[in-house]
Amino acid sequence: MKYHFFILFCFFNSFLYSQSKKNTDSVSYYNKLVNKNLENKKYNQAVFYTQKSINFCESNHKHEGLANQTFKLGKIYYKQHKYDEALKSFHKSVASFDSVKPTCTKVLALHYIGVANTAKGDYETAALYYKKAKSLLNQLKMTDHAQVLNYQKAMAFKANKNLPLAAKSFREITQRADTPSILKTKTDAYYQLGVIETQLKRNDSAIIYLDSALEYNSKSNNLAQKSKIILAISQYYKKNKNFDLAYSYLDEHYQLENYILKIKNAKLDLNEFEKFKKNQSLNNTIKRESEEKIQLKTYRYSKLVSILAIALISILSLLSLALYKNNIIRNQNNLLLREKNKELILAKNKAEKASKARSEFLSTVSHELRTPLNAINGITHLLLQDNPKKTQLKYLESLKFSGNYLTTFINEILEINKIDSTKVEIENISFNLKELLFNIQSSLKELATANKNYFNLEIDDAIPDNLIGDPTKISQIILNLINNALKFTQNGNVNVIAKLYTKEEDSATVYFEIVDTGIGIPEDKLQTVFESFSQGSIEVNRKYGGTGLGLTIVKKLIELLGGEIKLKSEVGKGSTFTFKLKFKINNEPLEVVKEAKPYNDKQLKHKSILLIEDNKINQMITRKMLENKAITCEIIDNGEDAVELLKVKRFDMILMDVHLPGINGTTATKLIREFDKTTPIIALTAISLDENRDMLLSFGMNDVITKPFVPDEFYSIIAKFFD
Repeated sequence: MKYHFFILFCFFNSFLYSQSKKNTDSVSYYNKLVNKNLENKKYNQAVFYTQKSINFCESNHKHEGLANQTFKLGKIYYKQHKYDEALKSFHKSVASFDSVKPTCTKVLALHYIGVANTAKGDYETAALYYKKAKSLLNQLKMTDHAQVLNYQKAMAFKANKNLPLAAKSFREITQRADTPSILKTKTDAYYQLGVIETQLKRNDSAIIYLDSALEYNSKSNNLAQKSKIILAISQYYKKNKNFDLAYSYLDEHYQLENYILKIKNAKLDLNEFEKFKKNQSLNNTIKRESEEKIQLKTYRYSKLVSILAIALISILSLLSLALYKNNIIRNQNNLLLREKNKELILAKNKAEKASKARSEFLSTVSHELRTPLNAINGITHLLLQDNPKKTQLKYLESLKFSGNYLTTFINEILEINKIDSTKVEIENISFNLKELLFNIQSSLKELATANKNYFNLEIDDAIPDNLIGDPTKISQIILNLINNALKFTQNGNVNVIAKLYTKEEDSATVYFEIVDTGIGIPEDKLQTVFESFSQGSIEVNRKYGGTGLGLTIVKKLIELLGGEIKLKSEVGKGSTFTFKLKFKINNEPLEVVKEAKPYNDKQLKHKSILLIEDNKINQMITRKMLENKAITCEIIDNGEDAVELLKVKRFDMILMDVHLPGINGTTATKLIREFDKTTPIIALTAISLDENRDMLLSFGMNDVITKPFVPDEFYSIIAKFFD
C-alpha cells in the first residue's frame, strides 16, 4: 500500500512540475517577474529573470524577442549607473535586429548607447549614436517621439554633471512648436531647467522656468507632474527665505498628493470589486456543477487532499531543513565578516599612521636639511663674491648648481607633503590670466633658446580679462608643464594653448593644452609618470636630470583646484597634456599692482641690524653677507637676551631666527612688540609643514626670509624697509 502511494505521489509531483514548467518558461512570465522586482527596486532579481528570458529566446530562436529582452537588460543596468554593462547589452540588442525588421526598440537601443556614453563623458561617441537613432526614427516615420529622446539625452548630460550642455538640450525642447505629443516632455524640460538654474543659484531665471512648467502642465492636467513642479517652487521660495509663499505651495503640494492617493485607492477598490464579482459568478457556476457531480468527486477530492497534504508536509520539512542549514551558514559568515572587518579597520589605522609618520619624517628631514644647506649656499655665494681664481671658479659654480638643485628638491618634497596633509590653502584673488601666461613665456625664453625650440603661445581672446582664482598655483602648474616640455624637446616645437571652454554669467571654464614634439613617453609609463620620483626610465633621469616630482605636484594641484589632467603621448613624436579649470569672473577692473623696485646698495649702507641666531655657521654667513653691503651687524644667540638688549638699544632692523633655544623667535617677537611697534622684524626660518607665512606674520613679524637664502631675494626684502 505504501509503495503504491509513493508511486502515486511521485507521478503527481512530475505532473505538477511539467505543468508549471510549461506555464513559467515564457517571455511574458519572466517579464511579469522582472516588472514586479523593478517596482520593488530589487535590481539583482530583475537582472536574473531578464537573463532567463534572454536564454529562452536564444534557445527558441526568437530573434525579435532576444533583441527586446537584451535592450531591457541594458535599461536595468543603466538605472543602476552600471554604464559599461548597459552598453554591452544595448550593442547586443542592436546586433540582434540585423536579422529582423527594425522597430522602435532598435531606435531606443541606439539612443541609449548615446545616453550611456554621455553619462560616461564620451560625447563624441554619444553624438554618433544619437545621429543613428534619429536617422532610423525618420525611416520609421516616428519623428513625433524625437523630443522624448532629446529629453533623455539632456538628462544624461545632467547625470554627468555637465549642466551647461544639459540646459542647452532642455532649451531646444522648449523652443519646439506646441503639439499634444510634445506637451508633457516640454513641461518636464521647463521643470528641469528650473532645477538646474536653482543649483547654479540663478534665482530669477529659475522661477521663470518653473512658472512656465506650471503653465504648460495646466494644458495636460497631469497631477503627478504638477505636484512635483509645485514642490520645486516651494523649495525655491524657502531657499530665498520667502516662507509664506513656500508654505503656501507646500500645502498645495500635499493636497495634490492626498488627492492622487485617493484616486489610486479608488481604482484599487474598483478593481477589487470587479474581481469579486467575477469570482462570485465563477463560484456560483462551480457550485451548480459540483452539486450535480458531488457524489462522484467526493472520493477523488479526498485522495487529492491527502496527497497534497503529504506533499505540503514534505516540502515544509525540506524548507525547514534548508532554513536551519542556511541559518548556520549565515552565522558563520557573519562571524567571518566581523573578523575581516576588524582586520580592515586595523589595516586602515596602520596605513593612516604610516602616512602621517611619512609626512612628519619628510617634513622634519627637509626642515633639518635647510640649515646646513644654507651654510653651503651662503659660503659658496661669499666665495664667488671674493674674486676667486679661475681654477676655483669652475668648482664653485658646480657647488652653487648642486646647492640650488638640492634646495629645489627639498622645496618640492615639502610641497607634496603640504598637499597630502591638506595644509595647502587655495587663494581666490582677481588676476589677469593672459598677462600671467605672457610673463611665464618671457621667463622661459632662455630655456627654449638653449634647446633650439620654437616656443609658441596661443591665447583665446574670448577669455575674460579679470578672473578670480589662485594665480600662484596656476603659475606653478603651467611652469612645471612648460619646463618639462622644453627640457625634453630639442630642435622642435612647444605650443601652449588656452581656450575658453564654456562661459556663464559669473563663471568661465578655460581649457589648457601643452603640446611638444619631444622624446615622448612609452605607453606603459603613461600612468606612472604622475607618481612621485618617476621619470619614465633610468636613462631619461640620467640624461635630462630632475627630481621626478614636478608632474606629481601638477596632478595634485590641478585636482585641488577641481580639475583633472589628461595625457596623450607617443615615443619619438611628443606629448600632450590637457586640463580644464573653472574660474569666477570679476566684473570690476583689476587694481594696478606696482612692480617691486630692484634694491640699491645705497639703501643698505650704514644701517644697523641685530641678528638673533643660535647657529654659529649661519651667524658667520649672515654677518658677512650684511657687511658686504656696508651694514653694521650685532649678533645675539637667544631670545631672552635679545629682548633685554632691545629695551635699551635701538636698531634699524631685527633678523629673527624662528627656532631658538629658550623662548623661540615668535615668542620673542611678541615680547618685543609690547614696547617696540615700529622696528622691522624679519623672520629667518627653515620653514616646515606646520609653518606658513601668515602664521609667522600674525606674531608681529613684518616679512619672512626662507633658508637657504637666495642672496638677491635676501637683500631685496631687507631693502624694502629702508626706503
